[in-house]
Amino acid sequence: MNPIQLAHSPDADDIFMYFAIKFGWVDTKGYTFENIGLDIETLNVEALKGTYDVSAISFGMYPLIKDEYALLRTAVSFGEGYGPKLIRRKDKKLKRNFKVALSGKYTTNAMLFRIYYPDAKPVYMDFLEIEEAVVSGKVDAGVLIHESILDFDASLEVEKEVWDIWVELAGEGLPLPLGGMAIRRSLPLNRAIDIENILIEGVKVANDRKEELCAKLEAENLVRISDKMLKKYLDMYASDASVELSDLQIKALDRLYELGFQHGLWETPIKTEAYLIPKEYEALRNS
Repeated sequence: MNPIQLAHSPDADDIFMYFAIKFGWVDTKGYTFENIGLDIETLNVEALKGTYDVSAISFGMYPLIKDEYALLRTAVSFGEGYGPKLIRRKDKKLKRNFKVALSGKYTTNAMLFRIYYPDAKPVYMDFLEIEEAVVSGKVDAGVLIHESILDFDASLEVEKEVWDIWVELAGEGLPLPLGGMAIRRSLPLNRAIDIENILIEGVKVANDRKEELCAKLEAENLVRISDKMLKKYLDMYASDASVELSDLQIKALDRLYELGFQHGLWETPIKTEAYLIPKEYEALRNS
């Protein structure tokens, strides 16, 4: 059996949710996984090309690959009262057409940003470069993502929380969809079901053994942040809510895709449930 290509970002939450499998803590049912670490925007672009069997993606670009990839129910990241931050220098006032650094054209935060700030001028760059670009004045503002939201230069302040943008656009009561996993539709359905179940178990085990896994990730220099900052970040983006999509999370995704359709980002409306792996097939197979 050929290895399954599993592409994820090098960010702490993705590594955390995958490495219980990598460390052999999960029964992989005879499957082997080739893990590939790339930044999220590169993963989005590669998903548009159909490069990897299983890939982390930004939820905001999924409608662009829905015919080639199904959404997985696991390894999902949502914000709940928090998320990416639009930051600027404290001495800077933003004009309507301000120049802003975004972490990628296909990220969810960029999707929401462009809807909310239609006159802003985006510049796309690696998310690790955004803070310095704002500090140096190369751009007027930037959207920080991942662990960079937890600690940034004292000369900067938050102009707008993407969480607040989401609430204004989508209404209250829904978590902010950020990222998840997608699996190539060309894989046989029984294999896709197996892979999803293995990944679900991997996230469960990671959460159950969080302290042990964090210590191992730090000891092997697999994450960029450590100690209290790592645990704080994982509590935000890799928790029990990451194990399997809930009804509320599906409702939030439906709202995200409705917003994209209303603003002309894709041609047809989509409902999340229609693009998940059908669970009923597994029940029939096991009966």
